[in-house]
Amino acid sequence: QVQLVESGGGLVQPGGSLRLSCAAPGSIFRIYNMGWYRQVPGKQRELVAAITSGFSTTFGDFVKGRFTISRDNAKNTVYLAMNSLKPEDTAVYYCNAVVTGSAYWGRGTQVTVSS
Repeated sequence: QVQLVESGGGLVQPGGSLRLSCAAPGSIFRIYNMGWYRQVPGKQRELVAAITSGFSTTFGDFVKGRFTISRDNAKNTVYLAMNSLKPEDTAVYYCNAVVTGSAYWGRGTQVTVSS
């Protein structure tokens, strides 16, 4: 079982920035493929960004260079730095870990972009 604990969500004005963190306690974090997804009511959960154990990254088309995903294996943590936030980025953001063919999810953190 992999526990994922997200933090860093909140309310931010359009054009602002937030950094989300996801802690994944466990000595084998370095082999996890990690990702961030988001979901709004009535819509499917969508990929925001992912980073593999080898530090390769993937982003959703809507990111367009605004977000950065990174990981610190020494701290068992993955980060999502979000800049130039738009109201349409408002969603619950979920941390995801994939290891040995199994997927795990955090409980989510709310991000609201509004003036």
